Amino acid sequence: MTATLRCSSCDARQPFDAPITRCPACGGLLEVDRPDQPADIAARFADRGRCTAWLSRSGVWRFRELILPEARDADIVSWPEGNTPLIERESVSNWAGCRRLTLKHEGMNPTGSFKDRGMTVAVSQARRLGMTGVACASTGNTSASLAAYAAQAGLTGVVLIPAGRTALGKLAQTVAYGARILAVRGDFDACLDLVGRASGSLGLYLVNSINPFRLLGQRTIGFEILEDRRWRAPDWIALPAGNLGNTSAIGAALLDAKRLGLIDRVPRLAAIQAAGAAPFAQSFAGGFAERFTVEAETVATAIRIGNPASHDRAVAVIRGTNGVVTSVTDEEILAAKAVIDGAGVGCEPASAASVAGVRRLVAEGTIGRDDEVVAILTGHLLKDPEILLKAGGGGITEIDPTLAAVEAAIRNG
Repeated sequence: MTATLRCSSCDARQPFDAPITRCPACGGLLEVDRPDQPADIAARFADRGRCTAWLSRSGVWRFRELILPEARDADIVSWPEGNTPLIERESVSNWAGCRRLTLKHEGMNPTGSFKDRGMTVAVSQARRLGMTGVACASTGNTSASLAAYAAQAGLTGVVLIPAGRTALGKLAQTVAYGARILAVRGDFDACLDLVGRASGSLGLYLVNSINPFRLLGQRTIGFEILEDRRWRAPDWIALPAGNLGNTSAIGAALLDAKRLGLIDRVPRLAAIQAAGAAPFAQSFAGGFAERFTVEAETVATAIRIGNPASHDRAVAVIRGTNGVVTSVTDEEILAAKAVIDGAGVGCEPASAASVAGVRRLVAEGTIGRDDEVVAILTGHLLKDPEILLKAGGGGITEIDPTLAAVEAAIRNG
């Protein structure tokens, strides 16, 4: 059976190498559909983990049979990405009320967020297809990742961002890597609609999370968590939820891992939204009978999305993993961030939503205090430095250049 692109809405099939992200028949999102993988696949992954070849050092391309086996080495654009740490911090576990909480820090990727996992695959596919440019809409992290990988591939990078609503750390990266930045007078959803229309007419390859190859790369977060735990599934995986690409991708990875016999049970997903941008949580509360959209507003800029593009995909994996969706306030997010930062780990605000969500779900009795939980931190501390500096000057005390001033400042806290 040859790999194809299958519409998740109407089941129509499209050629695997068609440079499209939506079904021409109904406008639904496309998924990569390929034959089952070989039975010895876990052993292959382990062998690559011990290899020094450059692609084997990638936490994405080590899983290439499950990602893009069609790509030749020459097609692949890799930094390398992935291989991010699992971190235990007692202070964070105690705050969340969950004794066996582990943090998966995706902020340790090359451009500081999980987006690199999907971007390496999407840009490699663009190179396979002979595209000359790639484009995206972004709240910041996707634009930084696109700009970096496009620069490595020698492709034109075009990003559309909401004017005046992109964190400085993310915008600076995008500028540095040389992408063409268009600031749109509108929110993320307006940017995504516009770039979708523009990419088709301008011959650019769209690499937002509606791109099925982006999600293939992001699946490796799930595979890597399981492999690092020697294929022993945790009880829960909690993650921030915005456009729902990660929710869809990680959920699909967990279901694939069970289907392939890599794990004996599927972890439950906990998708955590910011209260000011929680349309998916609203839908979940009503049993997904209705799809909601909102005008999003939250300090967690990476998940400030009111009309998630991967809604239908995410519904499927929440159901398939017996998962839950909840929301947390900006105050809860910032409280969690302070605890994570204070533990010497650090993350951007959106990342902290996962830990804030674990705390809420433990308090409600949904997650047990002794459950094994992996909470995903999606972005680096320096992605959104303004939030720290706005909060009381970031702990900075200005003093005169004297020893007495130093002593007084330390003594007074």
